[in-house]
Amino acid sequence: MSAVSAVWHALQISLFMFWEVLWPLAFGFLLSAVVQVLVPKQAVARVLGRSDARGFAFAVLFGAASSSCSYAAVALARTLFRKGATFVNAIIFEFASTNLVFELGLVLLILLGWQFVAAEFAGGLLMAVILWIVFKLTLRQRMVADAASQAEKGVVGSNMEGHGEMDMSITKGPFVARLLSPRAFTNISHYFFMDVYSVYIDIGVGFLIAGALAAWVPNSFWHVFFFTSNPTVNTFWGPLVGPLLSMVSFVCSVGNVPLAAVLWNGGMSFGGVISFIFADLIILPILNIYRKYYGGGASLYLLAVSYAAMALAGFLIGLAFNLTGLTPAHFNVAVFQAPPAWNYTSFLDIGFIVLIAVMLWRFLTTGGPQMLRAMSQPGGGGHAPMDHDQHHHH
Repeated sequence: MSAVSAVWHALQISLFMFWEVLWPLAFGFLLSAVVQVLVPKQAVARVLGRSDARGFAFAVLFGAASSSCSYAAVALARTLFRKGATFVNAIIFEFASTNLVFELGLVLLILLGWQFVAAEFAGGLLMAVILWIVFKLTLRQRMVADAASQAEKGVVGSNMEGHGEMDMSITKGPFVARLLSPRAFTNISHYFFMDVYSVYIDIGVGFLIAGALAAWVPNSFWHVFFFTSNPTVNTFWGPLVGPLLSMVSFVCSVGNVPLAAVLWNGGMSFGGVISFIFADLIILPILNIYRKYYGGGASLYLLAVSYAAMALAGFLIGLAFNLTGLTPAHFNVAVFQAPPAWNYTSFLDIGFIVLIAVMLWRFLTTGGPQMLRAMSQPGGGGHAPMDHDQHHHH
């Protein structure tokens, strides 16, 4: 194969995968935008200010409802922490909003099947509980105080802080009236495109890397790397190495599902694939953001605690699924070979493309591009589009 046809083969796989998951991605962003418009951040921070089981439960619940890419989740967690959430609840919220969200479940379902969805959600809850327990046992008040003073030191120049600080929620009036108001349509379009803007590079890179790995790395390499011929070693090795592979892949939230499909094709253990998907919050760029937000000590602490929780949750879920006989047999992920066809996926994709076009028109005609520019300035954010009545301060 010539170099050109090799590259084309990889791109083709990336495009086939992207077409398969276009509508669930759009649907997830839309749901997230609606939640952000209807639920003010101040109210969330208030509920997350409790350090009891109820605070923990709400951190998981609100996290799952406000899906976002890892970078946006980290920025939002810092905002909640600064507005009164406990440090533990802010971090749990962050994990829930990248691992327990609707569009991740849909993309997993389409690429890998229902067992992965069940394992992702059961494992995500288990991981949140493990994190909570480990925080209770090991987190020192001194570190929280240091993290709090570091978190207040102004904004680090990335578009995500502006995104995390911004609140365009509509709080007056009955639920349905708020949801169907012209202002809600404007604000939903703004949140939708700012969420997409914050994550499009990650998702794109995720698909390109997945396409390249699927096209160019033979499965025989993965079989050796994952000890596929030795199921016992494979069972332990997968969850340990999964988060490490994720760390160096640099890909966040939904963008790592195509990569997970490649690893599953290559013979990685079920628990290993689950721990790999969990690990989008310890990729190197995010550890660096932790360092800026909360200080070096806290960033290393979060790495250690997160890695332990991911590896353990992946291993235990893998074990549970093995014992109950629910682990799917290894199969080749069909999406890698199949070009788009006239099926429900294509119809849903086209429907969502039309919806996105309508929202794009609204976004462009109500000050959206100026807002994006403001967000991208260091210290940006908090700028509200023309028809907002709630300006925000830092």
